[in-house]
Amino acid sequence: MEIVFLFYDGMTALDAIGPHEILSRLPGAVVKLAAISAGDILTSSDLIMKADYALSDVQRADILVIPGAKTATSLRKFPAILEWIDKVHQTTTWTTSVCTGSLILGAAGLLSGVKATSHWATLERLSAYGAIPVSERIVESGKIITAAGVSAGIDMALMLAAKVSGEQVAKTLQLAIEYDPAPPFDAGSPAKAGPELVNALRAKMLNVFEKK
Repeated sequence: MEIVFLFYDGMTALDAIGPHEILSRLPGAVVKLAAISAGDILTSSDLIMKADYALSDVQRADILVIPGAKTATSLRKFPAILEWIDKVHQTTTWTTSVCTGSLILGAAGLLSGVKATSHWATLERLSAYGAIPVSERIVESGKIITAAGVSAGIDMALMLAAKVSGEQVAKTLQLAIEYDPAPPFDAGSPAKAGPELVNALRAKMLNVFEKK
């Protein structure tokens, strides 16, 4: 079972690392980390990750994972990446994204008429690609699964693990990584954080997320 992660400069590290921690442990998993060119990738938090394969070396995947970034929509300037996503998508059992990775799926032409989610601050931008924005943590639409902001990628990967290898395997992996969230604050979503915090952060993010 080939599991392929798209890597690119500026990507959000946890968008890939969270799902990788789970999916790489699935029975029979062969993980490939692919970028335009093999080599070092500088993430948005200055963590350096390494792509083992060039996109040209990867022609198919059983599971494709597209992480997001603050500048996710900048990938529209790289048609070779979008064409590669579309090509590999034709071979997948599951095509997935985390956070603003769904905007990349949209730019690749995969979300027309498809229900999808993204980071709450960019959710409505999915409409520009013909997608149907859904404010949920995980959205499954056919073989496309999109996850909301950053940490939702872990939930998505556990859901996918259950689909691929069964619930018992997924539960075992959850226990193995001791994924039992108990955050010190109940402010992890706009509904819980309150309008003052949400509005302040949204204004800040307007200067962070790349505009169309």
